[in-house]
Amino acid sequence: MPSFPKKWLWVVLALAFAVPLLQPILPDVVSNYRLFLVSTMIIAAIAVLGLNLLTGFNGQISLGHGAFYAVGAYTAAVLMDKLNVPYYATLPIAAVVCFVVGFLFGQPALKLEGHYLALATFALALAVPQILKYKWLEDLTGGVQGIVLSKPEVPFDIPLNEDQWLYYYCLITMVVLFWAANNMLNSRSGRAIMAIRDYHIAADTMGINTARYKTVTFGISAAYTGIAGALSASAIAFVAPDSFNIFLSIKFLIGLVVGGVGSLTGSVVGGIFYVLVDNSAQAISTFIKNDLGLQFDLSAYTIFGLLLIILMYLMPQGIVGGVYILVRRFRRG
Repeated sequence: MPSFPKKWLWVVLALAFAVPLLQPILPDVVSNYRLFLVSTMIIAAIAVLGLNLLTGFNGQISLGHGAFYAVGAYTAAVLMDKLNVPYYATLPIAAVVCFVVGFLFGQPALKLEGHYLALATFALALAVPQILKYKWLEDLTGGVQGIVLSKPEVPFDIPLNEDQWLYYYCLITMVVLFWAANNMLNSRSGRAIMAIRDYHIAADTMGINTARYKTVTFGISAAYTGIAGALSASAIAFVAPDSFNIFLSIKFLIGLVVGGVGSLTGSVVGGIFYVLVDNSAQAISTFIKNDLGLQFDLSAYTIFGLLLIILMYLMPQGIVGGVYILVRRFRRG
């Protein structure tokens, strides 16, 4: 998949860091709610990136990354609620816990390929919310009631409100994680990971330890998604088992396919798409019923499905791949 040009990358990052500074000038455009919405898009982009590292770059299909998201969220929530650990210190701990969980799950998953692996991860996504409700863990996880947290406080008396600080906190985390992923994929290990995706028998013949790379990639992928879950716990200030149902994993997969499989930029686009559709489903349904006069009550999942079908017909390589092809055709013309 194509990568984002570096000169434009710096422009986008500069604009992203300048957005909260425009709030006094454009209070209606850059409101606290919209900053919070963009923060959730950033978190979703990190989660989609975690899935992309496993599925897009290593070729292992997963339908259960919502489980790692839940583990990361609950790790952060329990640490903050029970042990008074600062919210920023929960990120590396959640990453380590999710890496271990992903690595251990990746060991038996080595014997599975294709749709068998997808079904195994699907079962994991179904099991984790039920485990979090288990009565013996209620004192720790809060059971079906979940855990209520406090929103991240602004440190060092920085002149920002909570939503502005949350935006910068999520943005800086995303930049660091994407930089680390880009460096890893451009290294010798990254080339080995992608070689396994393209033709694992040839990679094994050339001396690549496919079993080790697959399990480590599974762990790294889970760690990325777990960090997104930990950020989500801090941003929303609440975790509950029903928030991490199987549809969350499916949304991550839809975001990956729509944004662009095997593309770092596609992970960002996929995260934006997932959050926008999730938050605009009711407005789209109301528009169809009131303005177009069509008596259809569309749920978020229906809209996800319709948009996915349309985009797969128009842009089978995802939005990033489709835009790249259009730009290349325009330049040739």
